[in-house]
Amino acid sequence: MVRFLVRPAPLAALGCLLLAALMAAHPAASLSASLRGIAVWWDVLFPALFPFFVMAELMLGFGVVHFFGTLLDPLMRPVFRLPGIAGFVVTMGLISGYPVGARLTSRLREQGQISRTEGERLVAFVTTSDPIFLIGAVSVGFFHQAALAPLLAAAHYGGALIIGLSFRQYRRREPVTRAAAKDGARLLPAALTAMHEARTADGRPFGRLLQDAIGSALRLNIVVGGLVVFFSVVMELLARANVLDLLVGMLQSFLHAAGLPPQMSAAFANGLFEVTLGAKAAGEPDATLLHRAAAAAWVLSWAGLSVHAQIASIIGATDIRYPPFLAARAAHGIISFALVYLLWGMLGP
Repeated sequence: MVRFLVRPAPLAALGCLLLAALMAAHPAASLSASLRGIAVWWDVLFPALFPFFVMAELMLGFGVVHFFGTLLDPLMRPVFRLPGIAGFVVTMGLISGYPVGARLTSRLREQGQISRTEGERLVAFVTTSDPIFLIGAVSVGFFHQAALAPLLAAAHYGGALIIGLSFRQYRRREPVTRAAAKDGARLLPAALTAMHEARTADGRPFGRLLQDAIGSALRLNIVVGGLVVFFSVVMELLARANVLDLLVGMLQSFLHAAGLPPQMSAAFANGLFEVTLGAKAAGEPDATLLHRAAAAAWVLSWAGLSVHAQIASIIGATDIRYPPFLAARAAHGIISFALVYLLWGMLGP
């Protein structure tokens, strides 16, 4: 068997050295990119994510998650091969967007509420854009087409649903975590009992619970902000080194061979790294609206390496593995891209 002589660790070290050299060669550009990343984090991400992180911790402490978990168990178990408590994560993930779903998934895994396999199934399809970003920023802000929102939503969230249904086959032989309610028990009383038992087991007074929730949310937001700033600098340095131009050229050749407009390459190149820049590039009037909408759907579903790094840092505290998540993002991007073309006749503006 032939062994690869190039290993990931030396490649990562080489990449860090090259980035450090580029930072030394372009200090002003690096500083400017850092300031832009901080502005995006402070003005948009921090106020958007912080309340959801705090509320998620509070609802875990008060047992609200366990209440909804018991109620949703009859739906989640047969459809997605997940315990009912995962239904709360799905709801919160859809409302608040990435990376809240991954945060809740990792917390449930830390508490032993779900298995590692269930955590990998769950994080595979709860990593979605929030509706406010999809409608307000992408459809209205970048495309100036509010009527495009239903199509993008159907492609993006429909793709997530397909991923969730597909991942029920992932490690299918492993059993699903036992339901909190006993067979034959009435759901509402069982849900109230589960919430009371979870709150009793937690035991922290409200003041301590709120303090811990704020501290945890702040720590996670700082990690998210650091990654946003880091990738802002990386993309600026790659642009200065003409690496992005090289990537755009390669994508143009690929798109041309696939019969797609080469002008979409900028959206794919930027979206590979960062979702906001990719969606903004897709909104540029360089191709027909149909093709640009498909590119935006891919960007939203792939989510960019910046979000990937956020998710990897969150699940890294548990035994949930990153490769299944990576495979799900790649599949979600392709599915959402195809759904735009399939649904254009029904939902297109």
